[in-house]
Amino acid sequence: MSIEGGGRVGLRQRKKAETRAMLSWAAIRLAVERGLDNVRVEDIAEAAGVSPRTFNNYFSSKGEAIVARHLDRSLRVVAELRRRPASEPLWESITHAVLVSLDPGPELAGQPMPEHQQWVAGIRLMIAEPAVQGEFLRASALAEAEIATAVAERTGSDVRRDLYPQLVAATVIAATNVATQHWLRADPPVEMKPLLTEALRQLAAGLPTP
Repeated sequence: MSIEGGGRVGLRQRKKAETRAMLSWAAIRLAVERGLDNVRVEDIAEAAGVSPRTFNNYFSSKGEAIVARHLDRSLRVVAELRRRPASEPLWESITHAVLVSLDPGPELAGQPMPEHQQWVAGIRLMIAEPAVQGEFLRASALAEAEIATAVAERTGSDVRRDLYPQLVAATVIAATNVATQHWLRADPPVEMKPLLTEALRQLAAGLPTP
């Protein structure tokens, strides 16, 4: 393939990723604002500036679209972990990768954000929806498997035979879930990055008794 051809492929894949991210963010924002049952696929497509047919090319349901943001962030953790120096301690690399995955993408540029308490209340209702919960379970299982593979590569272990990479991956997912739940119920509000940093620090230390 020519350099020009490779560039076109790269641009096409980047545009597809951007469209996917825009659709997922639109689905989340509208579900938080209106409630999932009051959001149609047509509404999500319109908010993202695409057609309903385009939505259906990316997602099979509103729940899948909502959870896509969570899944894509988890896969960013994997990509960032693979980019870290081999000499860097594993948990330092994991912490860096997880925190980088929280950085907002271009789909949030110029987007108005609701007041914190309103946003959190809407998120709580959205993630309580059975359709969304089912998609979260599926996405978390996929993310855990990918993280385990990356950890196995980094540590020279076997993801199918050894406990270690799977244990690490499971604890990373658990830390993310616990930090998210803490963020959702914190009063006064707290930032997500410090919560995740502390959760991963405690894991790296072996969860010592407080």
